[in-house]
Amino acid sequence: MIRLGVNVDHVATVRQARMIDIPDPVEAALLAERGGADLITVHLREDRRHIQEHDVARLRERLSAGLNLEMAGTGEMVRHALAFRPDDACLVPERREELTTEGGLDVVSHADPLREVVARLRGAGIRVSLFVDPDARQLEASRDLGADAVELHTGTYCDAAADRVERELEAVRRAATVAADLGLEVHGGHGLNAGNVAPIAAIAEIVELNIGHSIVARAVMVGMVEAVREMKALIARAETAGD
Repeated sequence: MIRLGVNVDHVATVRQARMIDIPDPVEAALLAERGGADLITVHLREDRRHIQEHDVARLRERLSAGLNLEMAGTGEMVRHALAFRPDDACLVPERREELTTEGGLDVVSHADPLREVVARLRGAGIRVSLFVDPDARQLEASRDLGADAVELHTGTYCDAAADRVERELEAVRRAATVAADLGLEVHGGHGLNAGNVAPIAAIAEIVELNIGHSIVARAVMVGMVEAVREMKALIARAETAGD
């Protein structure tokens, strides 16, 4: 059964727009748990545009589901991760000017600093994944660094024009096979929604999907519990069809 990680960053985005206490991403995370979320994902960004340190601390205290901390591989963020002790840490690229994470981490070019980050996190008992494009070189470099998992960037597939969708989907399929053969656990995420998740969820090697914006957007209409239940059902149907 594919695990569903629900990213509640954009609940915090709405809160930060007014710099007040509501809506509370922690309460949203607890509702996501009720809907069946297997883990909660948050990205503590350098500019603190949405999730804040106190959110992560409260999530660590209150969650029954796992906590997955998305983070840049910087000294500051490593210190926070070692203090919060999430179950999982996903290392992602980060640029202040981007609206959201754009593209995968270049593990090949940044292998030396990333190796130390991965070692420190794993040494503290935190499982480490690397958010990478579906590229064999990046997967091999991730394995060489000692990562436990890779999260395949599905955004290019999700954003592809109609005549390129199958090509981009096949790239994710091939990458999932390569990653699994390298001994890496395979996750997926970025841009997934009710209209495009099924082909990704049908990939046998993928064991976890992290989805945020589309679930939060749906939750505005039907509530967080129902939005998560709907996504869980879509993923389960796709898995069954892919078996």
